[in-house]
Amino acid sequence: MQVQGQAAIVTGGGSGLGEATARALASAGARVAILDFNVEAAEAVARSIGGIAVKCDVSSAESAEVAVEVAVAAHGPARILVNCAGIAPGGRVVGRSGPLPLDDFRRGVEVNLIGTFNLVRLVAAGAASLDPNADGERGVIVNTASVAAFDGQIGQASYAASKSGVVGMTLPIARELAQFGIRVCTIAPGIFETAMLRGLPQAVQDSLGASVPFPSRLGRPEEFAKLALAIVDNPMLNGEVIRLDGALRMAPK
Repeated sequence: MQVQGQAAIVTGGGSGLGEATARALASAGARVAILDFNVEAAEAVARSIGGIAVKCDVSSAESAEVAVEVAVAAHGPARILVNCAGIAPGGRVVGRSGPLPLDDFRRGVEVNLIGTFNLVRLVAAGAASLDPNADGERGVIVNTASVAAFDGQIGQASYAASKSGVVGMTLPIARELAQFGIRVCTIAPGIFETAMLRGLPQAVQDSLGASVPFPSRLGRPEEFAKLALAIVDNPMLNGEVIRLDGALRMAPK
């Protein structure tokens, strides 16, 4: 699908992978709506790319419904959705203070998995009503998982479970939405430069980067954005989960 002139929604677009993707989409000519819980960060990005920012808790049906309505009112129904909103909760199942609080596990699933599905259902419903392009396409959805979906480490039960859920729903949703000409793919990034990682000591960042076989460094958000746009561009990419990790396989801890 050609990006030029299309309405796009990016969740978690106020920073990190989402910000890079929002900027890449705007540079390619898309009208971008950034949905983020941190609306101040989203507004700063939106101002610089000529898009709009909308406060959104992706785990809430009502918040997401209102946010998508605002985006549609500004740009029309989105043909492109990139889900980057997410959190990285940590905690051992049984720690020094006892069992992991159930709400700690639940929150990761609510934001990363349910939040992803929440936006998929809303954007797909809008895109399904649009006229198809010459290839029969009405929309493209790109979700974000993680290599933790396959190589979850100790203390990542909630995170790995939520990202595994994103991986697991990719094919069935792609199969279902095929009747509408809507493609669905998922990117599973490895260790990328994000605000959280940039806050670590340089020695720690260097050590993490060195664990990647090649290139032996942290991934750059712009590299994630390049893949997201490549998925949008290539009509035969559908129902696929793509690892973007430099051949990294995570150790147990």
